[in-house]
Amino acid sequence: MSTTKKLRLGPLPRLDSTKMTFTCPARLKTDLDRYAALHAQTYGEAVDAATLIPHMLDAFMAGDRGFRKGTTVKVVPPKQP
Repeated sequence: MSTTKKLRLGPLPRLDSTKMTFTCPARLKTDLDRYAALHAQTYGEAVDAATLIPHMLDAFMAGDRGFRKGTTVKVVPPKQP
């Protein structure tokens, strides 16, 4: 592991997965590839952008307060006649 500054994403856990395909702008793909290279340098494990994307999305959604609040289901008791 490198002594450089830690990345927000951190080391990757092993997860079960489902394949999904998406299209992104070329600029985003370039940035994802750069992030993957920096991640590999920081944590000493080769990784590609496709491997990072699910972890990035998971971290994004976990940090999104609006999403977390929106997924909380409130149980409202039925009105009594």
